[in-house]
Amino acid sequence: MSQDYGNLQWSGHDHSCRLKSVRFTAVVGANNACCDIITMIPRQLNTGRLIARWCSRTSGNSGHRKDVVDMARNASDVSEFRKAFSKAKHIAVLTGAGVSAESDVPTFRGAGGYWRKWQAQELATPEAFSRNPSRVWEFYHYRRELVLSRSPNAAHRAIAECEARLSRQGRSVVVITQNIDELHRRAGSQNILEIHGSLFKTRCMSCGNVAANHKSPICSALGGKGAPDPNTSDAMIPVEDLPRCENGGCNGLLRPHVVWFGETLDSNILTQVEKELEICDLCLVVGTSSVVYPAAMFAPQVASRGVPVAEFNMEATPATNRFMFHFPGPCGTTLPPALHRHESEVI
Repeated sequence: MSQDYGNLQWSGHDHSCRLKSVRFTAVVGANNACCDIITMIPRQLNTGRLIARWCSRTSGNSGHRKDVVDMARNASDVSEFRKAFSKAKHIAVLTGAGVSAESDVPTFRGAGGYWRKWQAQELATPEAFSRNPSRVWEFYHYRRELVLSRSPNAAHRAIAECEARLSRQGRSVVVITQNIDELHRRAGSQNILEIHGSLFKTRCMSCGNVAANHKSPICSALGGKGAPDPNTSDAMIPVEDLPRCENGGCNGLLRPHVVWFGETLDSNILTQVEKELEICDLCLVVGTSSVVYPAAMFAPQVASRGVPVAEFNMEATPATNRFMFHFPGPCGTTLPPALHRHESEVI
């Protein structure tokens, strides 16, 4: 089965791909909690090299397939993973919906992912915000308030504790997340790359200022609004009463600082991601379906240069056979023992 996502052709049957150009649109179904879309890769040399290298390494030759089969034999071998973990100096942790799901953060992607009568794809666009900023802000206000009522779970805490512990040993852990809920930050992680933005940042439509914003409610007009019940009517809040910019008296209309359908990912973030992927000597894929681009390319790219990759997910994904390790089950159960202090660590 082949699907063409903009200018990237991907074959789900034999995991081969052909790149037509660096810029492409990739919109695929996935249960990716608290993420708003994953659209286009900017035209920049580094990112283009990342994609081209990944495609060339996954061209489906027989030698590569034999390597994949050989690696798969080590799946779920905790002792082997722990050996790789004990030696790693730069660990990249790629996270997605599965981590947030264990904190009871719902997904708004896929079948049944409705808020009132709309799916996220109908609300998370620049066009939707232009047409009805009140409705879009109700949707995001609901999501902000819901996330504020949730807590980081054992997987979030295990990653944060591992980062803090290894930093004292001169080792690094970076979290590259598709989630926009900031639960990693609340758990204590410091080195985080949010490729899809954050629910708790805003961007001014007038001056472009990006600012952290954890107000609850974000503005008085949205207080008590955003109920997801399909029988709830739109609040129809006047645009002047929606969140406004406080930067130097600008007072411009604010929008959520998240990547919407049809928008490009931040090229600066992507450049930082590529740098981390190039230096990592161990990669963890945690709670992500590995089908949303460009994040789905990150771990296979790392695996293609022989770096151990460990997948922690409820079930196998399209990329599972590319990875050295696979640990099925809830991340909050499988991840903490994998990341706890190794006997070789000196603190």
